[in-house]
Amino acid sequence: MTLLRVAAVEKRFGGVRAVDGVSFALAAGEFAALIGPNGAGKSTLFALVAGHQALDAGRVEFAGRDIGRAMPVERARAGIGRTFQTAAAFASMTVRQNVQLALAAHAGELRHAWKTLADRHAEAAQALLGQVGIAALAARPAADLAYADLKRLELAIALAGVPRLLLMDEPTAGMAAGERTALMDLVASIAADQGITVLFTEHGMDVVFGYARRLLVMSRGRLIADGPPAEVRAQPAVQAAYFGEP
Repeated sequence: MTLLRVAAVEKRFGGVRAVDGVSFALAAGEFAALIGPNGAGKSTLFALVAGHQALDAGRVEFAGRDIGRAMPVERARAGIGRTFQTAAAFASMTVRQNVQLALAAHAGELRHAWKTLADRHAEAAQALLGQVGIAALAARPAADLAYADLKRLELAIALAGVPRLLLMDEPTAGMAAGERTALMDLVASIAADQGITVLFTEHGMDVVFGYARRLLVMSRGRLIADGPPAEVRAQPAVQAAYFGEP
């Protein structure tokens, strides 16, 4: 079943076409990587799917519904989760409170959550922290977390929205090799267990070829390749985009 369909989407910033007529579809359960050189348009495409940027042209469908004009909160509640290149959380709140707040937002309780946060979704938040391996850090301020643990907290926050599609923008940026592997093993396991479709961007080719089952390659705003990793890697257009020559 097709979960996400992107059809001829465009985004312009002045005279620059950051995303230029990109089309692709993701089936439920896929684990795919969107790669390309810096400035290829990957993060902009993510923003168009998540609703943080408005389309200039084209169409985005999720689970058969046109969401091209839907606000980010509507898309999140429909089942689109996202993590960002630079992990962030509310530094003054505890690790558990950050997840509680995300659960309250997903339940539509955010207006009242600030005053009664201690009483809301504490058990569910603790369970999510256990799922990502940082349950023992629940009472710590988020500001005290090591960067790898902050990435796990960000993942727990995204999972609080019960996503059917998880967009991960450079999930292992700034992490050591062992930390990258541990995080991606965790993501792959959770995605398989919960039937979550994953689309991630990444510059580390060890992560891309170690985890992606499908590669989509962008260059200068356009999608230039799409297919199994071994086949895509061998294409002259992909080699030229990365290395300047086939």
